Amino acid sequence: MSQLHAREATHSLDPVWSRIREEAAAMVADEPRLAGLVHASVLNRRTFEDALCYRLGQKLSSGEMTEGLVREILTEAHEADPVLGQMARTDAAAVLERDPACHRLIQPLMFFKGYQAVQAHRAARHLWLQGRVDMAYFFQMRTSEIFGVDIHPGAQIGQGIMIDHAHSIVIGETAIVGDNVSMLHSVTLGGTGKEDGDRHPKIGNGVLIGAGAAVLGNITVGHCSRIAAGSVVLSAVEPCKTVAGVPARVVGEAGCDQPAASMNHLLNAAS
Repeated sequence: MSQLHAREATHSLDPVWSRIREEAAAMVADEPRLAGLVHASVLNRRTFEDALCYRLGQKLSSGEMTEGLVREILTEAHEADPVLGQMARTDAAAVLERDPACHRLIQPLMFFKGYQAVQAHRAARHLWLQGRVDMAYFFQMRTSEIFGVDIHPGAQIGQGIMIDHAHSIVIGETAIVGDNVSMLHSVTLGGTGKEDGDRHPKIGNGVLIGAGAAVLGNITVGHCSRIAAGSVVLSAVEPCKTVAGVPARVVGEAGCDQPAASMNHLLNAAS
């Protein structure tokens, strides 16, 4: 097979990976001093999953666990569960679509800690479900230390997730986050006491959560709702509503059918 046909086959089979490689080559041309990093992280990697595991290995390694060992554990997780790679691709596309600061697919992989933290969590959850609890906690610890994002490995997170800025995110053990959810920095999905058991929020699909919002307790936030910045949500939210305040109350409709995609946080957008 010629090089041209090989490139065309790669693009048709994995357009996300093909585009990232093209963007990586352009990045090297634009900023030659990043060439070593970009070649090691992308251009010398075989697949998208290989690049993701390499990059996370770079970030999560420490004196406690070498980069090679972290990468080996990540690679084993992706080989055992190919859905992890597909979800990572969907997340990258979501970031590109919703974050106005993101102009290339390579940016989340290389530079965005919200994206990287979610992918590290996915590996931690894989370990958790395999009964490797202590290793899962290690990944949670390193993700919190490096990215400032603390997600319990027991939490369930869907795909198409965009966490913008991603500083001081906390998601508890029994929380469930649906598909196509967007959230800003300093969001807490937490409990309300020291009770064990199912004690954290259940966030529906397409929900938009503003900066500094806290959703507390085993409550449901309905699909395609909006939570205004700084709100404290203590009771269930119906689908397609906007809530705001401390404690939060309904202030109107969501304003559109996909608030997580529109990323409109203005209260007057609600009808």
